[in-house]
Amino acid sequence: MKKIKQTIHLLVIISLIVLLNACTTIPNPYGYTASDKVKPMMAQKEINAEELLDVSIKLFDPGVLPEDEDDRKGLSEQIRNSEARFMPIHLKYTMQRTGYWGNVRVIPEESEGSELLIKGKILESDGETIELNIQVFDATNKKWFEKEYSHMVRNEDREETEIERHDTFQNVYNEISNDIIKYRQKLTPNEIENIKEISQIRFAKYMSPDIYSNYLKKESNGQYKINQLPSTDDPMIGRINAIKSRDEMLVDTINNYYDIYYTDMWESYDNWRKYRSEELGAIREIENKALTQKALGIAAIVGAIALGASKNSEVVDRTGALRTVMIAGGGYALYSGIQTSKESEMNKEALEELGDSFATEIDPIVIDIEGKTTKLTGSADQQYAKWKQLLKEIYHKETGF
Repeated sequence: MKKIKQTIHLLVIISLIVLLNACTTIPNPYGYTASDKVKPMMAQKEINAEELLDVSIKLFDPGVLPEDEDDRKGLSEQIRNSEARFMPIHLKYTMQRTGYWGNVRVIPEESEGSELLIKGKILESDGETIELNIQVFDATNKKWFEKEYSHMVRNEDREETEIERHDTFQNVYNEISNDIIKYRQKLTPNEIENIKEISQIRFAKYMSPDIYSNYLKKESNGQYKINQLPSTDDPMIGRINAIKSRDEMLVDTINNYYDIYYTDMWESYDNWRKYRSEELGAIREIENKALTQKALGIAAIVGAIALGASKNSEVVDRTGALRTVMIAGGGYALYSGIQTSKESEMNKEALEELGDSFATEIDPIVIDIEGKTTKLTGSADQQYAKWKQLLKEIYHKETGF
């Protein structure tokens, strides 16, 4: 009898070991710690127009999804590309409300005329957590900073969402905006004026490199310095500024499209993140239950085998019925664990079906230039590239250069 008790004790130990090993295979989904609520910095008084920098936010780099299908858990290229549009647009709205900036626009690609350029890359975004890499440059090509921002969603984050104003991950957007404002507050009026002047010359150089190449000097650190300023009555600069205004009008047109896209996407995207978070929670619970069932099943079977392998024939005889029950019960527990895993797979498939729910195309833009109608087609990137080439053609036609 004493040996039977020892064997049962051994069975319990084996069960615990197997169970612990099974449980430790469950990944911890909470890789980030949620920070306290971040309040946006707001200008306490109106800032003079000449001290307001215009901001260009480039569409974010969508980053790379995990190669392993199980790690993706329903993420898709379509959703990530949509996020790469959604996030810079929401950052635009966040920055616009602060009162620290001039025009804030989202651009398909980098522009030589940007006074302040923000570039972002999505390192991770799965509905529960977000991690972004943000770089900020001014027109002098000076990098203000590069920083990674991360946040894990909380229940109260989802309850406060409001289109154009408060996103589930608003903490991240506020942190980014605040950091840029803190750097801007360090600038003197002369430094701001220098940024604006270099922005103007860089655009002029882009339009007419033969004329304006010598106006700027690029130093060894990659930053631009002014060699000479164009004359205030330079007719070429006047034409270039007029063309730059046309460029900004086209970017505004593209931004109108982005804004509509963002508004249309908001509800679906917000619901998708909420649904996906709930599904992931269910998947983790199911996987945990499945692993526990499998572990207990395996432990029971191993225990039954251990009893049957006893050298004591009395133990073997007395535990025959017990071993039968243990093997049957262990087999059922193992089967239940497998079935539960299949339920988890079904939930993953439901997540993956959401991957095709977002559009990625932009409608053609029709532009009238001096009585001539031009249609820009393709993606936003392609349309903007065609537009920039068209701007050069307009400038060359008007100036002969």
